Amino acid sequence: MKFTYKFDKILALREREKEEAVFTYEAAVRKFEEVGEKLYQLLKKKEELELDQQNKIVAGLSIQELRIQQNYLINLQKEIHYYQQMVSRARQNMLYEEQRLQERNIEVKKLEKLKIKDYEKYLQLENQEEGKVMDELAMQSVARRN
Repeated sequence: MKFTYKFDKILALREREKEEAVFTYEAAVRKFEEVGEKLYQLLKKKEELELDQQNKIVAGLSIQELRIQQNYLINLQKEIHYYQQMVSRARQNMLYEEQRLQERNIEVKKLEKLKIKDYEKYLQLENQEEGKVMDELAMQSVARRN
């Protein structure tokens, strides 16, 4: 008699869901890293621009150039704010996908443990059946000798 696990199809489905969750989580992590990198670049650019502006003010900067740089800084600040929100959303999405992945892992592990327990029961029944057959053969052998 061959062992068949009654929840094999469900286990296969849960494993596929887990693989999909891994893929989705990795995509969310990549998105978070991309947006975070863009935000970092913008912040770095703003810092360099402010430092450059300070140096130009000390060296002497016309009002017109100052206004242009201020407008550029304002636009840069708006872009930074936008990317801060994007990073926040990407982080939330990444954490959500991580939670989903953990849930899928737990489901798969539960089903795998059930499969192991069922297999152990199957082996136990096999051993009992084998023991019965051996006992029967032994009794038949004893009966033939008498």
